[in-house]
Amino acid sequence: MDVAALITWVITALGGFYMLGTWIQRGGIRQQQTGTSRLPAPVVFGHFALAAIGLVVWIIYIVADKGALAWTSFGLLLPVALLGFVMLARWIPVHRDRATAGAAAAAAGPGDEGGVPAERHFPVPVVLAHGLLAVATLVLVLLTALGVGGS
Repeated sequence: MDVAALITWVITALGGFYMLGTWIQRGGIRQQQTGTSRLPAPVVFGHFALAAIGLVVWIIYIVADKGALAWTSFGLLLPVALLGFVMLARWIPVHRDRATAGAAAAAAGPGDEGGVPAERHFPVPVVLAHGLLAVATLVLVLLTALGVGGS
């Protein structure tokens, strides 16, 4: 089960890297000054940093097989999940506004986002897969820490 958690965690991270790259490329950091982006940079980078640290701890757990490391990874995943839910809640209205703002975005030239939040460019399937795999990872890490299914 520990390897299954690792696989889901890595796939989740790939989706997260894609969204982080999209957010940065589309001006998410610059949009912090204007308030265009609904995702605060500390939340975005905190989510990323805690998830990355937790993944490293999980890899060390797999190698060392020390139960305390499994619980540490799980403990790191809890604020990661909380920050993820905060970002999801802030992304949903931006996604809903996509249809009404489609014409304005189409009129904007290259490099001119016309006040469009960077996170509007997140593909829905990536957001959904990232969230579902994150939940699966959290459950698998918890079950492994509890000793369910062996390690």
